[in-house]
Amino acid sequence: MERIYYDNSATTKVDPRVLEEMLPYFTENYGNASSLHSFGRDAYDAMELARERTGKALGTAARDVIFTSGGTESDNLAVQGAAFALANKGKHIITSMVEHHAILHTCQFLETQGFKVTYLPVDAEGFVSVEALKNAMTKETTLVSIMAANNEIGTIEPINELAGVAKDGGALFHTDAVQAMTKVPLDMSKLKVDMLSLSAHKIHGPKGVGALYLRKGVKLRPIVYGGGHERGLRSSTENIPGIVGLGKALELGMSEMEESVAKMTKIRDRLIDGTLSSVPRSDLNGPRGDKRLCNNAHFRFDYIEGEGMILHLDMRGFAGSTGSACSTKSLEPSHVLRSLGLRHEQCHCSLRLALPRATSA
Repeated sequence: MERIYYDNSATTKVDPRVLEEMLPYFTENYGNASSLHSFGRDAYDAMELARERTGKALGTAARDVIFTSGGTESDNLAVQGAAFALANKGKHIITSMVEHHAILHTCQFLETQGFKVTYLPVDAEGFVSVEALKNAMTKETTLVSIMAANNEIGTIEPINELAGVAKDGGALFHTDAVQAMTKVPLDMSKLKVDMLSLSAHKIHGPKGVGALYLRKGVKLRPIVYGGGHERGLRSSTENIPGIVGLGKALELGMSEMEESVAKMTKIRDRLIDGTLSSVPRSDLNGPRGDKRLCNNAHFRFDYIEGEGMILHLDMRGFAGSTGSACSTKSLEPSHVLRSLGLRHEQCHCSLRLALPRATSA
C-alpha cells in the first residue's frame, strides 16, 4: 500500500541533499567547534558557512544569527531574554491568542514572574488586528510577539504592520516564523522585525536545531548558562551536523521557493475546492488565497470525530492531523480553533493537511 504523508506542518522528511551534506560531520569532521586543532577548525568553518547561509536566507548578516535546538528554544530565548533584559523599562508583553504553545506557555511563565501579558483576539479567519495592537500598547510595553503564519490554520499575519506599531511604541517585535520560512518572503532588511525564530525540521532539515535572528543592538538575557557559546546567548557545544543541515535546508528552500510555492498553492487550492464541493457539511478554517500558507488546508466537518478520522485515514496509508502535533494527543480542543469562535464540538471535527515541498499530488 502506498503511504502518503500530508502532515508536514508537524515535521518534514529530510531532503536527501541535506542529509548528504550532514553525514561527514557525524563520522569524519566530528570535532568540537570550540577546539583549536584542525578537527575543531573544520567544524567551526562548517558552522560559520551555515550561519552565512542562514543570514542570506533572512536578508541579514551572519552575525545576527544565533543557533539553538529548535523553534521552541528560539521562542523562549527571544521572549524570556527580552522580557528580563528590559524589565527595568517595563513589564508588559503583548502576544496573540493563537500563538504556538512555545510562546503562550512562556508568557504564562512570565506572568508568574510579575509580568503582565495581553493576549490579543483574532477574527474568524485568524488575523490579528493592527488596531487592536495599537490599543493594547502602553508605556510599559517592551515586547510584542506575533507569529508570521499560524501552524494550524495557515493564516499569514500582517507582521510588518504589526511590527511598525510595536516600533512606534518603543517595543521590540518578535515573530515565530517556524511555519512561514521558505514559504513566505521574510527579508529582515525590509521588515521591522527585531527577532525571528525558525526551525530546521519544518523545512526538510533535521530535528533538534533551529535559529534566532537577532537584530544588531538588541540585548537579551540568556536562558542557558555555560561555556558562553553563540555570543554568550546559548551555551552548549554546537550541534554541527544539525547546523550544517539547517544551513543547507535554508539554501535549498530559498533557491526553490518560487517554484515550490506555486506548485503547493495550486495543489492546495485543488484540495480545498475538491473537499468542500464533495464532502457534505464541510468548511474551511482560515482564509483563502494569498493570505494562507501555500501548503496548508484545514477543514472541519459536522458530526465527524477528528481522532477517529485520522486513524481511519492512517489505516488507508494517509497521514494527516487534527491540528497542532503538540496537542493532538490531548482531549482539550485546539486553542486556535476556539479563538476563531468555534464551538467545542466543532474543534474536535477538524483535519489539517499540510503538503511537502516536493509534492506532486
